Amino acid sequence: MKNQIWNLELLSNEAIKQYISDPEINQKDKILLCLAIDVSEPKPVKNITQIGVQAGYPTIKKLNISSILSRQKGLVIRSPNGWELTEKGKQHIKKIIGGPIAVLSSTLRANLDSITNTETRTFAEEAVRCFESHLYRAAVVLSWVGAVSVLYTYVLKFHKQTFNSFAAKKNPKWKPANTNDDLTRMKEADFLEVCESASIIGKSVKQELQTALTFRNGCGHPNSLKLGEHRVSAHIESLILNVYSQY
Repeated sequence: MKNQIWNLELLSNEAIKQYISDPEINQKDKILLCLAIDVSEPKPVKNITQIGVQAGYPTIKKLNISSILSRQKGLVIRSPNGWELTEKGKQHIKKIIGGPIAVLSSTLRANLDSITNTETRTFAEEAVRCFESHLYRAAVVLSWVGAVSVLYTYVLKFHKQTFNSFAAKKNPKWKPANTNDDLTRMKEADFLEVCESASIIGKSVKQELQTALTFRNGCGHPNSLKLGEHRVSAHIESLILNVYSQY
């Protein structure tokens, strides 16, 4: 439990927007949510106000934040550097956010730091935003499309000749690919097979991506497939670790 609470340190403004915008969450709790951003850092009132505004709560500027927080006995303390959540306050926030979605989102956002390419990072972040908004199917599909695009670019930049050679062995009618559009002529499952055969990716990575592709196909069509936040988070995290941050 303690580790889960301290994972609140990784909460981002994006992660709390869904709670800040919830009309069922009262004024006091919205202010406490602002304290959960970088929870280990004390915050003066001006910083709390800024966090609230950035999270989509502009009316926080009209509130007497110090007065409201001073009445939250046991949930907050006021240090020389500003307001802080107590351990009881962190427990209270965890009840508000329900635990998993915010913690999982924080883990995904932490993994975004490993992506050095700006365009790639933007693509991955859009998938994480879909996840945070509970748009699970969109998050799965978007993260996969981005990962395939990254692989296409990598193959053409560094392994074009080798890839085309192995692709021709698999399919004698294959016409050499020179652009990403050319690569789309090949089924994605076959693309992964050729990449492994050409030693562009390893067997374990190929198997992981095959699983991701199967999951993506299940999410990309109308069906009765049920999705949960843990499964979707694992899908995105795997693509970030094995594709986005590697190529």
